[in-house]
Amino acid sequence: MDKNTIERMVEVLKARAISIATAESCTGGLLGKSITDVSGSSAVYPGGVISYCNRVKHEILGVDQSLLDTLGPVSEPVARQMAEGVRRVIGADYGVSVTGIAGPNSDETGRPVGLVYIGASDGVTTLVRECRFDGDRAAVRAQAAEAAADLVLNLLKE
Repeated sequence: MDKNTIERMVEVLKARAISIATAESCTGGLLGKSITDVSGSSAVYPGGVISYCNRVKHEILGVDQSLLDTLGPVSEPVARQMAEGVRRVIGADYGVSVTGIAGPNSDETGRPVGLVYIGASDGVTTLVRECRFDGDRAAVRAQAAEAAADLVLNLLKE
């Protein structure tokens, strides 16, 4: 994982006095850990939600249950609502979400390992990126965490 992307994101957030919250599924907290590995990140990172199951996505983050039922958790609309929901629930300026299939197996719908949707929201604009990562479970998770920081930087126009 390229720590520079996450470090750069934290530095930009600090310089602008902007907070960010994370909603993670397939990364299982890796993004939050990577943010808190950066010295001084407590100034911009109040916390996050690890929403590994659909119940948490729906009940905590406010993801529409009908989306989860029809599209499943690995989809663009779910990533969008996760990012928007965590921003609201945590009370942060920005929210970022990661939902996907880290492997080693595909999901029950046949979506491929490495398919990840990342969302970033500032409350006005929400960007979502579909990604296809290669490698084992650890590699997919690390690439997803880095890509999430990159999407936040894109939203920040960094």
